[in-house]
Amino acid sequence: MRKVATILWLPFLFAAALSFSACQSATSTEETLKVDDFVDATVTPSPASASECTDGKTYRVVRGNNQPDDILLFDWCSTFAVTLTLNKNATDKDVNLSFPVEITSATVKVEQASGGIVSPPTGGDTEHYDSVLLSSTASSITAVGGASTLSFFVWYDLPSLRKEARITVTVNFKDDDDVTFAKTVRVNIAP
Repeated sequence: MRKVATILWLPFLFAAALSFSACQSATSTEETLKVDDFVDATVTPSPASASECTDGKTYRVVRGNNQPDDILLFDWCSTFAVTLTLNKNATDKDVNLSFPVEITSATVKVEQASGGIVSPPTGGDTEHYDSVLLSSTASSITAVGGASTLSFFVWYDLPSLRKEARITVTVNFKDDDDVTFAKTVRVNIAP
């Protein structure tokens, strides 16, 4: 008799659960701030330019199968700056950063592109690149409206043999409460 009573109550419990969940409001994605909402980025120059490398910097291509590795010169070099500014949304209740905000690292990735669109190499080819952070105007940002400008020098060689590329700079941050976040900036290299 208990089984029958339990089975008879299941549809009512299920309906009650559905009606209760329908009363809850969904979280609006429009209210959620993303890093792009509170960190502004400016690239100088935009688009950046590249020139033939003349400094003799090389990279290694591993051949394997007992073949000697190739040591090749980078074809292209580029210099550009990325300025990062924490805007007024950094103190919004949804973000609530604690100052100072430290820049913990900056990385660079180079991809071959056409018209600013990444065109991945085919046939096992790959992009080769290296970079150095030449300078930074600040290693931390102390208040809303504060900024840091990072200057980069990038060497690269592309399977397309062209100089047009898209560079992705990723800058990692940590606030005074150890909250971490990253800002990604796209830098187009003109053809």
